[in-house]
Parts: sequence; C-alpha cells; structure tokens
Amino acid sequence: MGVLQYVVRNDAMKKDPPEIYSWQVIFLACCACFGGMLFGMDIGIIGSVLKLPPFIAAFDIPTDKKDAVKAANLSANIVSVMQAGAFAGALIAEPISNRWGRKLGLFLVSALTVVGVIFQCASSGYVGALYTGRFISGLGLGAATMITPTYVSENSPRAIRGYLVGFYQLFETCGAMLAFWIDYGSLLHIKGNAMWIVPLAMQALPAILLAIGMCFCYESPRFLARTDDWEKATRVLAHVRNLPVEHPYVQGELAEMQAQLDEERAMIGGSSFFDLQREMWTIPGNRKRALISIGLMVCQQMTGTNAINYYAPTIFTDLGIAGNANSIFATGVYGIVKMVSCGLFLLFLADTLGRKRSLMWTGVAMGIAMFYIGFYVRFDPPKTGEAVPPAGYVALIAVYLFAAFFQFGWGPVCWILVSEIPTARLRGLNVSYAAATQWLFNFVVARSTPVMLTTVGGSTGYGTYFIFGSFCFAMVFFVVLLIPETKGVSLERMDELFGVAELHGVKGIEDLAGQAEMAPTYLPGQNEERARERKGGNVHIEDKDTMA
Repeated sequence: MGVLQYVVRNDAMKKDPPEIYSWQVIFLACCACFGGMLFGMDIGIIGSVLKLPPFIAAFDIPTDKKDAVKAANLSANIVSVMQAGAFAGALIAEPISNRWGRKLGLFLVSALTVVGVIFQCASSGYVGALYTGRFISGLGLGAATMITPTYVSENSPRAIRGYLVGFYQLFETCGAMLAFWIDYGSLLHIKGNAMWIVPLAMQALPAILLAIGMCFCYESPRFLARTDDWEKATRVLAHVRNLPVEHPYVQGELAEMQAQLDEERAMIGGSSFFDLQREMWTIPGNRKRALISIGLMVCQQMTGTNAINYYAPTIFTDLGIAGNANSIFATGVYGIVKMVSCGLFLLFLADTLGRKRSLMWTGVAMGIAMFYIGFYVRFDPPKTGEAVPPAGYVALIAVYLFAAFFQFGWGPVCWILVSEIPTARLRGLNVSYAAATQWLFNFVVARSTPVMLTTVGGSTGYGTYFIFGSFCFAMVFFVVLLIPETKGVSLERMDELFGVAELHGVKGIEDLAGQAEMAPTYLPGQNEERARERKGGNVHIEDKDTMA
C-alpha cells in the first residue's frame, strides 16, 4: 500500500513503519464497512421505490393533489419506521458488542437485516408487514452504525485512521448509488409487483457480504485488551500491523493501550453500567467528548443531506425534472457524485487536510448551495410542461455540489471523530449515543421533510432549503469553538488532547516507532496507585520505571 505514503501527508505517516499500511488492515476495513452499505442501500432504494407505480398501487398511496399531505404522511411513515428501529439498535448494540465483541455484533447485524428484508418483500400490500420488516432491518442498521466505526477505528493505524473509518461513509454512498440504479433498472425492465420487490430484496446483499467478510477477520485487539486477553490482543495487533510480535511499534502500541486502561480503571474503578455513566459524565474531558459526539450527529442530520437522500426523486421533480424515469435517473447521478466525492476526500484530504478544516469549509459551502436552491424555488419555480430555465439547471448543479461538499466534510468526518476521540472504556458507549442521536434526528428529518416540502413557504416548500442552509452556516461556529484537530493522534493519546491524562513516562508508538531494538513491555497495573492518588483530576504517568 505504498501509494498511501504519497497521498497522505501527516507527521505520523513519516514516523511509523511502512509495513503497517498493508492489505490486512484495508481488507478488514472493507469487510466491516459493508455495514455502512446497508444504510446506503436503504436510503437509496426506499426513496425511489416510493415513486414506483406498482408500489403506490399495492399500498394504496393517494395520488390526487388534494390528498398530498396524506400521501406525504404515509411516505414519511414508511421511511421513518426504519429510523425508529435503528435508534433502538444503536443503543442495544453497545452492551452486546462490549460483552461479546465487535465481530459477533456484526454477525448479528447481518442476521437482523436479512430477516427484515424478508418481511418487506413478503408484505404484499400489507403496510403493517412492511412496517415490521423495516423496523427489524432498522435494528440491524442502527447496530451497524455503532459497531462498524468502532471496530475499524480500533484496528486502524493512527496515520490513516481517518481514511479507513471513512470507508464507512464511502460504502454508504456506494450502496446508495447502486440502489438508485437498481431502482432505475427495475422501473425500465421489470413489470408488476416485482418492480418494487426486487429492489427491496437487494437490501440483503450487503448483509450477506458483511457476514462472509467477517468470517475472515479477527476480533478488535483493543476489545481483547479491554477484556484482559493480552496474549490474543498481541497476536491480533501484530497480524493487523503486519509486524512481528516483538517489534517495537507493536510493543509501543500495547504499552499505550495498557497505560490508558490502567488509568481509567483507577479513576472510577468498576465497569458496571452506572460506573461507566459516572466516568462519562463526571470527568470533564470525557463529558466534553460525549457532548461533542452527540452535537456532531445532530449537526450532520440538520444539514438536510438525508432529506435529499430519501426524497431525491421528489426534490428533482420539484426542480423541474419531469417523469419518474428522469427523476430517478437524476437521483442515480446524484449517487455517483456522492461516491466519487467521498472517495477523493478519503484518499487525499481526510488525514492530510484534517478533520476541523474539512468541517469548516464544507459547512459554508453547503449553506450557500442550499440557499441558492431555496431562492430559485421561491422566485422562479419550475412550471409543469415548460422547459427548465437556466436558473433551474444551476439549482440542479447546486444539489450535486451540496452532495460533493457533504462528502468532503460532514459525511465521513463525523463518523471518524466520534469513533476516535472517546477513551477506551467508553468508546462503545460514546459511539452508541452518537449513533442513536444520528438516527433520532434522521427520523425527525425523514418524518418532517415531505410535509415541509408541501407547506413551508407554500406549495413550493422553498423555506425547507433556507432552514437547512441556516443550520449549515451555524455549524461552522460549533466547529471553530469546540472541535480539536485529531489527525495523526493515536487513540490512546486522545486522553492527553482532552486533558484527562498525560502519558509522560510511557514509551508508546510516538517514542518507539523508529527503533530497531525490541521495546520492553509495559506491565499493566503499575500506575494504578499513582492514578488513584490523582483521582478527580488529570492523571500524570511520569515514572521512568514503568517499562520493565
């Protein structure tokens, strides 16, 4: 993977051994990120399926303009019941993955999704069966949003962690792009109820690929360390890093893991649910990280990205694209733009430009795009039967630019940050709360958008775009004031960044990466007594004898 060393520019890339950027860690990230493709397939497929004539007939969705609000409510219910399941799934996934592991959790994700898809395909016009299937699938999707970024982050080398965790967003956009074209092909070449059953059935494909891929992957070394299985954690870490067990880089990374776990256990002690809650909310640095993660996910959804994702065909029709085939085709192009933009960002900018600057400039750019669309719909709305005016084509381009800007910042970067900033013991809980927040506000957006598009600012719904654009501008101030830069920082050194601990005496990967001799192994527990003495404040590990 030598190409990464030419396109990723940060200090960690210069210091760390090149062997760690191997096919093993790329393969692991790709397998796990089929969990992200689940979400992409759902948002891409359901948005277009809602426009297919056989689906409308099967579920008796009103088509008269006088029943527009009723139809919008039914469409919103079909979409949003999945978010309800995903909200529950994100919360349930945390205790499951913390007790039985990330790998087993991803197998459960696959099973739930397949069962849910079966219910959806067999619904045969019964909306209750469709709701049930989408809720069960939602449980799997929600669990995937918690487990997948956590698993990939815990396995990734620090220099390319943003690149690898960002695969979650890349696979999501890939799934959405494939879904749009599946819908388009079904509209052109399939007749009858199969026109909507086939796309819904294709949602099971990423789940099956996820299960197959995880058969060839190991458990997270940081989860194994958290359960005190250090022997297996060492073997797995050496395999993922493509280095021998005795290599100083492997030993340094293990030393940081051991030191961090010792500090956390000394500061709070137990590991029950209430102990972890106390650790998260009473220690200022941990509380700040939890609130940042929740805030990022609120902001991500309030950009309006999933309003376009779920209802893209409807929005393109509102902008003057006539006919189901044309609007779904335009939506397919939208999916391609998202996937290509996300890939370019991850390869060239995620670990080079960094997290903070990426969020700042894209917030401004998305706001400008949303406001232009709103002004166009307000002052020069398209008229049925007439050609799209030049300003309308610019509005269509603005939709595509919005998609590109989102993938250059708020799409992948939010998942990168929430999975990398928490402390080891709280990582699963932190990501779980962030993912649940994402699904809660995803539900709010999905449920309100079709009604907003018919009521906010009159029948054109132009006010919808002004609302989302205003949120985009406001989010920039949130980033400037609260988000630190984390590119190239190891997971264990995040405690230093947020003022929870200072690992002065521990020779970690920052100190040992370039050494040829074997690094001595840090012994867990040696600093617990000193950490307890400083309980309630910063923990300083300064003993030079902490290395055996």
